[in-house]
Amino acid sequence: MSSSERAIDALDVRILQLFTEAPDVGVLGASRRLGVARGTVQARLERLITRGVISSFAPRIDPAALGYPVTAFCTLEIRQGRGHAPVVEHLSAIPEVLEAHTITGTGDLLVRVVARDNPDLQRVIDLVVDDTHVIRAATAISLATRIELRSLPLVLAADRTS
Repeated sequence: MSSSERAIDALDVRILQLFTEAPDVGVLGASRRLGVARGTVQARLERLITRGVISSFAPRIDPAALGYPVTAFCTLEIRQGRGHAPVVEHLSAIPEVLEAHTITGTGDLLVRVVARDNPDLQRVIDLVVDDTHVIRAATAISLATRIELRSLPLVLAADRTS
């Protein structure tokens, strides 16, 4: 895919910004607020979805509001030879594991977990490391979130570089 196919234009940015700031706006509401035809908004959304720019319209859930106010990041060192698949399968079965990333450096996987409190975090960590492929884990507890997961600044920057 060439850079011109990946580029987003000013209308794409306005659409992405609107749906980021008002995710429940809907296509008709977006067309009214943006001053463009409903079909244009729908076609642009479909194109952005097809290209993978928009990966989900699912609501963003706050784990703390569900009773999981503790967030921690675990760096896992895994046994070499079988790849990441067995560990990822194991981690996928643990509801408190929110995401896992293959990383460079001293560890192999970076895992974000949540828990109800510190004793519950110990339970979650015990579950995470309870796999024969996990050799070692190091955990850092998040004390405060300073920047929430975001993508709008990236959208705005991408538009400037296209």
